Amino acid sequence: MSPNLLDPVILQTDFPDLHLHASGKVRDVYQLDDERLLFVATDRISAFDYVLATGIPHKGRVLTQISLFWFDFLSDIVPNHVITADVESYPQALQKYADSLRGRSMIVQRAEMFPVECVVRGYISGSAWKEYQASGKVCGMDLPPGLRESEAFPEPIFTPATKAVSGHDENIPFAKMCEIVGTETASHLRDLTLRIYKTAATYARQRGIIIADTKFEFGRTAKGITLADEVLTPDSSRFWPADKYAPGRSQESYDKQYVRDYLEQIRWNKQPPAPALPAEVASRTSEKYLDAYFQITGHKLDV
Repeated sequence: MSPNLLDPVILQTDFPDLHLHASGKVRDVYQLDDERLLFVATDRISAFDYVLATGIPHKGRVLTQISLFWFDFLSDIVPNHVITADVESYPQALQKYADSLRGRSMIVQRAEMFPVECVVRGYISGSAWKEYQASGKVCGMDLPPGLRESEAFPEPIFTPATKAVSGHDENIPFAKMCEIVGTETASHLRDLTLRIYKTAATYARQRGIIIADTKFEFGRTAKGITLADEVLTPDSSRFWPADKYAPGRSQESYDKQYVRDYLEQIRWNKQPPAPALPAEVASRTSEKYLDAYFQITGHKLDV
């Protein structure tokens, strides 16, 4: 079923009496008080570090609902920052925005975030494949010779990165991460990242999805080290359909690679202004996000 492109696409949130805490490429974050934040996922989509002029129908709801699924699924391994995603239980001041918030928002505990991305790679693809071809290494780590594109690593590898306010995050050696957050914390985050990934990847494979790589963000709350932001979504991960997987080439995916491929096809120079997407490309991309939600959760998103 093709998504209904007549449905409103949420590109900007407009809550004038709320305090905008941060606005990213996809999410807008509002400060409710000293302890709580309101996360709102829009339908914006970025590619090559620029937000495109066209949104993807239902994308923000898919990202939020997949994250909520994983937060719950992983709760025995690590606490998370979610307080509630039930709009009816939101503070009275938010009720007038209920229709805009429903399905695409969550109220979360404010956390003291670690200034690193915890990236884990189970398969060699993307920038890791390019680096391996050039040097035989990934993020400075020596790897066995003869790996093929999209092949699984002997064991998943941890490749942290620094967070960039704009542009690409920068891969860093684990030793640099230790300098930033301390050796004990860095080791704990690495081990936790690998454990979460292996648990999620095993489940996803049973649901027909290969999680090739992903990134997590952690912070400190009263619960200790806490999983935050988004989790194992098509925006933060590389999802491949398991039934079409074949090493030695690039893979079909549930993420925004379809949009990247279109932008390469039209030879966009990757400079602003970012182009709009044809309705067909936006609709096909929306289908991929909705399919990813169904594959992971076993439920169809009500569109």
